[in-house]
Amino acid sequence: MMHKKLTLIFLLYGSVAFAQKKPLDHSVYDSWESVGAKQLSNNGQWAMYGINPQEGDANLYLSNLINNSKIKVHRATNAQFSADSKYAVFAIKALQKDIRQAKIKKKKADDMPKDSLGIANLTSLGIVKVARVKSFKMPEKAGGLLAYQLEKPVDTTKKAAAASPDKKDSEDFFADDEPANGAKQEGTDLIFKNLLTGQERTFKYVSEYAFSKNGKQLVFACTAAKKDKTAPVGVFVLNIEKGTLKTLVKGKGNFKNFAFAEDGEYLAFVGEQSPEKTEIKTYNVYYNSLSLDTAQILVDNEIPGMPAKWAVSGDGKVNFSKDGTKLFFGIAPVRKAKDTTLVDFENAKLDVWGYKDDYLQPMQLKNADRDSKKSYLTAIEIFNSDPKIIPLTDLKLPEATIINEGNAPFALASTDFGNRVQQQWTANSIRDYYLVDVKTGTRKKIIEALNGNAFASPNGKYVIYFDQTKSSWYTYAIATGKVTHLNNGMNVKLVDEENDVPDDPSAYGIAAWTEEDKTVLIYDRYDIWEFSPEGKNPPKNMTNGFGRQNSLTFRYQKLDPESRFLEKKQTIIMDALNNLTKENGFYKTNVGDTKNPELIVMAKFKYSNLVKAKDAEEYIYDKGNYSISPDVYVSKDLKTEIKLSNTNPQQQNYNWGTAELVKWETPKGYKSNGILYKPENFDPAKKYPMIVYFYERLSDGLYSYQAPAPTPSRLNIPFFVSNGYLVFAPDISYEKGYPGKSAEEFINSGVESLKKNAWVDGTKIGIQGQSWGGYQVAHLITRTNMYAAAWSGAPVVNMTSAYGGMRWESGMNRQFQYEKTQSRIGATLWEKPELYIENSPLFSLPKVTTPVVIMANDADGAVPWYQGIEMFTGLRRLGKPVWMLNYNNEAHNLVQRQNRKDIQIREQQFFDYYLKGAKAPAWMTSGIPATEKGRTWGFELTDEKP
Repeated sequence: MMHKKLTLIFLLYGSVAFAQKKPLDHSVYDSWESVGAKQLSNNGQWAMYGINPQEGDANLYLSNLINNSKIKVHRATNAQFSADSKYAVFAIKALQKDIRQAKIKKKKADDMPKDSLGIANLTSLGIVKVARVKSFKMPEKAGGLLAYQLEKPVDTTKKAAAASPDKKDSEDFFADDEPANGAKQEGTDLIFKNLLTGQERTFKYVSEYAFSKNGKQLVFACTAAKKDKTAPVGVFVLNIEKGTLKTLVKGKGNFKNFAFAEDGEYLAFVGEQSPEKTEIKTYNVYYNSLSLDTAQILVDNEIPGMPAKWAVSGDGKVNFSKDGTKLFFGIAPVRKAKDTTLVDFENAKLDVWGYKDDYLQPMQLKNADRDSKKSYLTAIEIFNSDPKIIPLTDLKLPEATIINEGNAPFALASTDFGNRVQQQWTANSIRDYYLVDVKTGTRKKIIEALNGNAFASPNGKYVIYFDQTKSSWYTYAIATGKVTHLNNGMNVKLVDEENDVPDDPSAYGIAAWTEEDKTVLIYDRYDIWEFSPEGKNPPKNMTNGFGRQNSLTFRYQKLDPESRFLEKKQTIIMDALNNLTKENGFYKTNVGDTKNPELIVMAKFKYSNLVKAKDAEEYIYDKGNYSISPDVYVSKDLKTEIKLSNTNPQQQNYNWGTAELVKWETPKGYKSNGILYKPENFDPAKKYPMIVYFYERLSDGLYSYQAPAPTPSRLNIPFFVSNGYLVFAPDISYEKGYPGKSAEEFINSGVESLKKNAWVDGTKIGIQGQSWGGYQVAHLITRTNMYAAAWSGAPVVNMTSAYGGMRWESGMNRQFQYEKTQSRIGATLWEKPELYIENSPLFSLPKVTTPVVIMANDADGAVPWYQGIEMFTGLRRLGKPVWMLNYNNEAHNLVQRQNRKDIQIREQQFFDYYLKGAKAPAWMTSGIPATEKGRTWGFELTDEKP
């Protein structure tokens, strides 16, 4: 009898043990999935979406929403439906394991594994695959047509030579295959395929190609071929309906930036036929129509209107106006050729920083390549009997956008010339705006010294602009010059109500315009307002104040990428966020109404990336929350939905977690929110260690899914929660001049509020932050000893030295961020030196008792890594427990996946030691000597103490 009882006990125990979920470990990352790009066929009958592992081979899924037939394609990506909804075309990536092996063997680019092409017939469900495809294109508005370009063919003779050990000059053989500096590489085969008939045509040595939108023409450029002197060279256009091929330009050259007019009747492109070794190429703009046998040079460098020492740019985009009467292209100053007589080692290499320079030298160097390719928008009337070009921009007026798809008689141009130096200390660009006559080039200044942004209305009747200094929206009527203050006298703010930086608040933005520029829809914090552009009618709250009354933030979902206007009474869908509960969903309303919006769905989920079929009432989106991995859904009404995917089924095997909203009141009486993450197996009778993670405000992400992943720098929340930690993410609001005290006010009070719960171990609380969060970690450990361990990533600890430093990734000086943005001092170092010192943890390091790890990377382009060095060397001298991680050649946030994986292990080991009493790793107890770098990583646990 006793034997039977023991057997039963063991069976029950085994059953319970088997049912227990295991904690996440660092091996799970690579296979964890996320939803990739999603789309619907134009007719709404097919859904297509990708499911991507963090590392490895992705899958593409096609699902028929009528008969539930499905297609799965391994490693497929960059997929497109044909315009007639009969085909799906996609790239098929090479196997990750093959790419890895090729990298290990250090293969050259041409010898790396190449992508294939996949063509899925959505009627027969068959898939045709084509090996070694470089790119593919389909016309935007015509079905059944495809063009794809093959990779360079495998050179079997080179492989044979490489395999021959007794070939005398085998090394020289490889060298001959590389193109000389500046030489054009040969093109490759372009295949045009009619998917409906199966007919194909091959064109050799193609470098560039493009379809007209209507699919009636295919243009391509062919380069010269070393081994095939008889191959056609030049630019050709295939008339797809007739099957005829026309030679547009004959001879060697470089031709690109092909652009068709809207109806496909006209074609333009840029090209040059300069001698191959000429450094500065001479480009022309070419033009062709269906009635012309060859392409004509429409613009050369001698055309009337071309500024002296300027020329057609080979880097400028080419665009027709919508009506096809004007062509827009780029010109640029002629670059100075290199002096080939100069001897490199005999000349000085230096950067000269001048106080009158528009931009600091590091910014100039950072942008030098981009600036050398910058082109300036220019127009020409195609059918003018006396052709001349009209430069719409120049060096002092460099930016312009066309209006009404190029049909308007004006372009909107802007410049910050004369206001560039002050960008060193202010966050914003101050700009003047001009209307530039497209026919004459005459300029009319319409807005001066604007701290904000200006945009032309879709139909070109108005320029609407936001003046950040005045927190106001204005319109400028192009026909009359009348300026209207749209929100004059309004009690409701159209600017950030929660602004807590020492700068003027930014706008919530424009939702859309209604047809023919009749009204414009503008957001406040919650609702959408409809304004008459010239103030003829008072503003209307299109959502009837329902958003503000219910703490709902409404944002219009643009579901037709081609739409320019909203029609009167048109039903629109709005994303909705409940600011109190953080629930998410959709509402709908009619344009022009002032009724309460109609609820579609609201739930404890995060809805993302809503897409609608072009010609059907069918929607696709993904939906998830912290506990439920996001999946792909389709719906006809956003109420009744069908789930298509099943991501991360393995999650059910692991101890996951929950996310809940917590609220508290700070010592000064401020109301604040935060997220508390608990393990799935949370037991209120136990005490848990807690890690506090923060960055500005995070509570809106209550229902966001967080995959266990080797993160660039932030806390890997699901990993720590799964491993028995509580994680607390408090929101922070800031007082100008006192960012450090603000962090104390909100973070410390939130922690103290949670410590009142018996299940929080108040002696085992850690903090983690990166960048701005890293600064706050550094500050907090100088003000309190309540934290048992701290992790500070890329912190600024000395605002006095950081203030004048550089953000090397952009070349910008750091002054602006202390005076106007995130660092929130709101004054110069000379005006308020005491605030810079008070908010600099460096000056209070003797007060630190908390063990801390610093991450400071030597290629950090945002926070100079010497800030981490100042913190480390200071604490080291004071005998405080401190470690610093410098990931070599890494950025502000880790980019390389192997480094991301490394830091996850170190972060777990560090917090486990101080918050759970685990053994310490060798890297903490004895470090890693430079002589062992790259040989050992110090992860092994020891019995020693740090």
